[in-house]
Amino acid sequence: MELLQEDSIAEGLKNSFSYIEYRTLVSELAEKGASTGPEQTEALSQYTQLNNSRMRRWDKTLKFTDEVIQKIKAVDQKVSWVVLSESWCGDASPALPVMHKFTEINPNISLSIILRDENLNIMDQFLTNGGRSIPKLIAINVKENKVVATWGPRSKKATKLVEDYKTAYGKLTPEFKRDLQIFYNKDKGQSIIKDLLELLPLK
Repeated sequence: MELLQEDSIAEGLKNSFSYIEYRTLVSELAEKGASTGPEQTEALSQYTQLNNSRMRRWDKTLKFTDEVIQKIKAVDQKVSWVVLSESWCGDASPALPVMHKFTEINPNISLSIILRDENLNIMDQFLTNGGRSIPKLIAINVKENKVVATWGPRSKKATKLVEDYKTAYGKLTPEFKRDLQIFYNKDKGQSIIKDLLELLPLK
């Protein structure tokens, strides 16, 4: 991987949120009928309200197996996860609670959330198929100050569902986006957990 773009990411982290701070922000915006980002629409407000409810549910119901917990606990070097997100992002609502749970299990893993539209200079270094798709996780080896991996905007399993649907129908429909949320509910974060384990420096 390329060397970390120190200046831009360090600048972005000055205005980063911890997971708890981000949850508070989203909750307050949901109550006000607003969203993050320069564009304020009723649709984005509704997505923010939905995501607030979803993350609240994920925070309470996420389950990690004993095997997964032991693997996470085995990480013995400092890893920083910097995640680009926005309050209205439907794919962020199942992913961020999973990431936070990793950091609760092992303090060697840290999570900082930055807003995409305030950090486009960072976002544009980590595009997905040329697009500014979020959430986007940037994994940094703290000791070496290097980007070692990225993830997002969805798990490999969810990405395949999206790609198969696009191949068949040309574009994602509102109906498919609802089906994707049903997949997330049934999957219970397990596909995301599997992917994130692959980012960790496991022996």
